[in-house]
Amino acid sequence: MDRLDREEIERLIEAAYRRASRYGLMVKTLFYTGTRVSEFVNLRVEDLHLALDPPQVYIAHAKGGSDGYVPILPALAQELRTHLAGRRTGYLFESNRHERYTARAIQLIVKDTARRASIEKTVTPHRLRASVATILLDAGMPLDQVQKFLRHKRIATTQIYAQTSARGMGESYVRALEGRR
Repeated sequence: MDRLDREEIERLIEAAYRRASRYGLMVKTLFYTGTRVSEFVNLRVEDLHLALDPPQVYIAHAKGGSDGYVPILPALAQELRTHLAGRRTGYLFESNRHERYTARAIQLIVKDTARRASIEKTVTPHRLRASVATILLDAGMPLDQVQKFLRHKRIATTQIYAQTSARGMGESYVRALEGRR
């Protein structure tokens, strides 16, 4: 599976913000939480725990009952607070009719945003999930922590992402042995 690298993720998020600030925040949140699209559309305001250090999101309605907390960046937490403007209930992202987005609507937003960002790869919400996993592994996050972040029941499922992280391993190898940082 062709993952997106950090530069492509940045281009994707920027293109989403150019389209609409709400879409930018949606794509950013989808990426940084590593949620499945089915989990993302069901995120509720009550699932945010932004006062914690680090801030966290509770992922309910998870595949296979693998509900759990995932950390988010403080900057994203602040953006989410601004987005909510004091709202304390309901879906985190609501359509104009105050209903949750459908999984299909999110898939189309991601696909259209990738086209606008001139990303040649097929970009789906699941590809964003795979990309964050690979980026975390490349940055040195231990496999068991990535497993917990993705809420995989089996480490073997997470190891699939570790195998695609071989390029990062090669770069780390060269950096380590050449003494560069």
